[in-house]
Amino acid sequence: MGFFAMKNIFKVVFVIIGTLIGAGFASGQEMYLFFFSYGIEGLIGIVVSCILMGLIIYKALCLIDKYNIKTYKEFLEMFIKPKQNESFFNLKNIVNIVINIFILVTFFIMIAGFGAYFEQELGINSLIGSIILASFCFFIFMTSIKGVVKASEILVPILIIFVVIIGFMNIVEINLPELDKYIIRTNTSSYLLSAIIYCSYNSILLLPVLITLKDYLSSKKQIASIAAISTVISIALSVIIFLLLVRVDVDISNLEMPAVYVVSHMFKILKIAYGFIILGSIFTTAISLGTSYLQNVSKSKKSYTQIAIFMCITSVLVSKIGFSNLINSLYPIFGYLGIIQILLIIFKKNPKLKTINKKE
Repeated sequence: MGFFAMKNIFKVVFVIIGTLIGAGFASGQEMYLFFFSYGIEGLIGIVVSCILMGLIIYKALCLIDKYNIKTYKEFLEMFIKPKQNESFFNLKNIVNIVINIFILVTFFIMIAGFGAYFEQELGINSLIGSIILASFCFFIFMTSIKGVVKASEILVPILIIFVVIIGFMNIVEINLPELDKYIIRTNTSSYLLSAIIYCSYNSILLLPVLITLKDYLSSKKQIASIAAISTVISIALSVIIFLLLVRVDVDISNLEMPAVYVVSHMFKILKIAYGFIILGSIFTTAISLGTSYLQNVSKSKKSYTQIAIFMCITSVLVSKIGFSNLINSLYPIFGYLGIIQILLIIFKKNPKLKTINKKE
């Protein structure tokens, strides 16, 4: 595999990781909700969830590349057979609308997370932080997917390096053989179901983003490498954040950003670096999701700009609802809705392709 092929592989990987490690992930809020609250079994859940996500990335990219998928609506047409003279309120359009709403809501959550960090760690009104991120996002949206790829290519490797350094410093102070003594299970439901739900809502977010990256794909071997590398990095980063939560010495359920709390109190020398991780993670996720949403709903260059303006202004207003409130109430709901999509992608062998332009 040549240099340029590897370069494209890592461009795609960095956008994928940049989409996944948003405010909920880097702050520790997602890790607590979906994995840490299940005790030591949460680590098994992480591995299961990330491997399943890697499989979805592989199968989805293969379909996107093989059938030259350009929009999420085209992707849906492979699984939901279009009918002649069907009304606007058909299954395909309803699913497309629901997915777009989730992407938009998650974009709002990123804006809220940026503001929450400003208020929790810097003592600055959360509205100021939300306005700053919304403004940066609008600037990137005007450069389309190339701006997203370039931003992820620069920021994500730095974020990964910082997380690994913090993770190593934390692990050397933890007695790993007795880890189960320090993690109290507070959730009595199935950790495997939680892992599937976590993968499910992330796949809803990822699919529209993956479609925007189709021009960087060239072969199945390349796609397999993208999926494998993304899986390994996701497992490593997730375990690192999980282990950070072991160090929380207060009621973790009351913290908006538990991982930030640990770094601020246990590794003060790295507080500024982790602040960069949080804000960079939020930024890369926000621009990935925002761009995929705009490409899904915009019908012209003019409407693209108008919707981008409306999105960024609205996100600042919605951010006042609260970061953890948005994550805890909305992510599990969309996670359940996304399970059907996972099953279709993994197990459906012969998607319907009447309206898809297959690559020669």
